[in-house]
Amino acid sequence: MESTLLRNKPFMTLMTAQLISSLGDWLSIVAIITMVGMKWNATPMEVSFVILCLALPMALLGPFTGTVADRVNRKWLMIVSDLVRAGLILVLAIASSIWVVYVCLFLIGLLSAVFIPAKNGKLKELVKQEDMKSAMSISSMIGSTTKVLGPLLSGMLVTVFGAQLVFMIDSATFFLSALLIIAIPKSVIILEDDGNEDEEESHTFKDDFKTGLHFIKQSRYLVVGMFVLGLSLMILQLSDSQIIVLVRELSNASPNLFGLIVTGSGLGMFLAGLVLTKKTDYNALLLMFLGVCGIGVSFGMMGLLTSLDLSFSSIWGPVLGFLAGISAGLIFIPFQASVQTETPARMTGRVFGVINSVTTSATIVGPLLGGWLATWLGILPTFMITASLLIVVSLIGLISREKIERGKKHVSESKQAAQGTTPG
Repeated sequence: MESTLLRNKPFMTLMTAQLISSLGDWLSIVAIITMVGMKWNATPMEVSFVILCLALPMALLGPFTGTVADRVNRKWLMIVSDLVRAGLILVLAIASSIWVVYVCLFLIGLLSAVFIPAKNGKLKELVKQEDMKSAMSISSMIGSTTKVLGPLLSGMLVTVFGAQLVFMIDSATFFLSALLIIAIPKSVIILEDDGNEDEEESHTFKDDFKTGLHFIKQSRYLVVGMFVLGLSLMILQLSDSQIIVLVRELSNASPNLFGLIVTGSGLGMFLAGLVLTKKTDYNALLLMFLGVCGIGVSFGMMGLLTSLDLSFSSIWGPVLGFLAGISAGLIFIPFQASVQTETPARMTGRVFGVINSVTTSATIVGPLLGGWLATWLGILPTFMITASLLIVVSLIGLISREKIERGKKHVSESKQAAQGTTPG
């Protein structure tokens, strides 16, 4: 199955474009967080707003951009998104105010909200149904690989040449990604056609959102998966958005420690993606709940070891980041693969638009609440609260997993409901 994907030139071109642009993303994100958190000594709430500016557009416009991705040429949506983001990254290179950073990140997040559902929909046009789980795992592995390489390169480049060079490199990666996407054909897979295209064209964006939501509601499995993902992300962001603040609590912390933790996390996600590419007959819900528990344990240990001001943070920090990365991979990859395999190609943008809206809303509430908790209670209690809540969620999920799976409807029933009349 994997060799079939490797011979799929359009798919490999899309993955190469993702590899290049994602590498640039991590170069700039680590540079921004380090610049704001360490050099500008931003408050916990100011750090939260950095994450918020990237997440807010997806939450507000996720359903809208999802329907756009289903109605408009996905290839050109991705190209335009890449080119405009390339220009915005150049603005970050000359930013001297945190408010300029906020505005640029908000616009970049807006364009990412268009790019992500377009890319997910394009995968359905390039990859056969039976190869979709492996394709999603490969896509996740690419994201994880760049999460490993990006922070390492960013730390070295920022130290030697400054943040401006990092931003210029990121801008170049978006431009190169756009050039690669131009070479991708419109479609190589014959997509299903239910004969309702004319009717669909008359739908409003509100109707399209209802269609995507109605599709998800047909399966308790997808509803629970989306709820667990959203809730876990909200709790996770209480502390994830504040890692740079936690690092400042260590007496021997180095500016590169944040990048090392992110690198460890990326390496863990890469390993999870590699394993799930080889083994696709997994139980998605079981892996998701185990992943939630793993993140809780890793964040709890980060808080505990920081409270002890334990030496060798450059060792235990990346190790705990590695554990968190594996756990995150067990959450995201199985759920996204399940959604891809159960969703018709013509519905992909709308379904992922709804899911992205829900999950990104959680990433808005999480950083805001995390910034408030870190300001009010302190950074260490915030990490311990996060760890406790994640472990509780995972235990509840593991106990009720069998009941949830008994309520899962057959894939064909979901597709039939999704391809019917839009609910009123």
